[in-house]
Amino acid sequence: MALDYSYERGLGAPGTMIAGVDEVGRGALAGPVVAAAVILDPRRVPEGLDDSKRLSPARRAVLFDIILRDALGVALAAIPASEIDRINIRQASLRAMVRAVGGLALAPDMVLVDGHDLPPGLDRPARTIIGGDAKTASIAAASIIAKVSRDRQMQRLALAYPAYGFERHVGYGTRQHGAMLDSHGLCDLHRRSFMRHRG
Repeated sequence: MALDYSYERGLGAPGTMIAGVDEVGRGALAGPVVAAAVILDPRRVPEGLDDSKRLSPARRAVLFDIILRDALGVALAAIPASEIDRINIRQASLRAMVRAVGGLALAPDMVLVDGHDLPPGLDRPARTIIGGDAKTASIAAASIIAKVSRDRQMQRLALAYPAYGFERHVGYGTRQHGAMLDSHGLCDLHRRSFMRHRG
């Protein structure tokens, strides 16, 4: 079901600037975890917003361009595999969210965070929403920006690591990716701390 701005309108007075933040890549075996923060313009909310996982790649790409064009603010942050291994994926995801919100050119009055963990270090009022990318337009927009951005990054990185098929599975633990790991071992993009979960 496509999302409008009704959830956000119920949170404050007209003019309240609300940022949605979401991350992608948490469960991947390789590549970064990427977070996006988006402040939608309530007067220009794109039609068809939804959880990025429910949208086709073609529809995500269209909405990605519309969000970049019409939103009041968009920012991205990525945490690489080496840092994920050092601090763990949960902390990396939260750190990416904080960096994305901090990267916005406009300071939001409130931040809506997908999930149940409130990222430590946010300097704005915030609330968590479990499944928020399927409930609020702002988080859905952030999920689309993060997903398309990460997928495109992995497709570019595939040129440097052609043996792994990153352009197809974008680092997730597919059967094809497992076969490439068995054949070629790990590359610099792989999360060493995740390898014990293979099997």
